[in-house]
Parts: sequence; C-alpha cells; structure tokens
Amino acid sequence: MSTAVSVESRIDRVVVTDETITAHLVDGRVISVPLAWSWRLADATPAQRANWQLIGDGHGVHWPDVDEDLSADGLLNGVPARRPRSSVALQPPANKALQPTRRARQKAKPKQRSRAARG
Repeated sequence: MSTAVSVESRIDRVVVTDETITAHLVDGRVISVPLAWSWRLADATPAQRANWQLIGDGHGVHWPDVDEDLSADGLLNGVPARRPRSSVALQPPANKALQPTRRARQKAKPKQRSRAARG
C-alpha cells in the first residue's frame, strides 16, 4: 500500500523583477528562478512582465503581451524556456536548388593536360 500523497503544484501569484521570476504556490511554497530562464520575459518591459494571467486553474502562467507560458511543474523541475532556432536559419538558401552538386562541378571542369601531353 502506497502512502505517497499527491500534491498538485498550482500558482497563486507571480512577481517578476529585473533578476527573478517568483511564483507563489497555493500551498505556501515559493519558487524563484533567474529571469534569464525566460528569454521572452527577459526582453520584455516591466509593464509587459506585470501583465500576467493564471491558466489551467493555476497550473501555469501566461503573459499575453509577450506570448510566454510557464508551468508550475516546469519551474519546480528546473526547466528553463527554450529559445527557438531562427526560422531564417532553418530555411535553405533561396538558390540552393540551382547550385550544382560537387560531382556536377567536377565533371564541368575542363581537364588539364600534363606538360608531356602538350608536347
């Protein structure tokens, strides 16, 4: 028989400073993580950071001005928000399809004759 008690991590309120994101949980626990864990909040203005709303009955927080979501479980488990790779970096160069392959470039090179063959 298991005696483990399941504790739901739900956020009651959030305070964001220039250095930290602090979540106060409904059970009295307080989680504080570096602001750098959320690149969107780190880049946001103080007014944007102050505009948050609880989502999922307190299981997460949403900042609509910067489209950031953080969960209580993610904060408790030490999971920083990941910055997505640039969409530009994911796209191949526009003329990539027009570039010949290495083999085609080698075939197109004129063959040089040796000095003995030139005569």
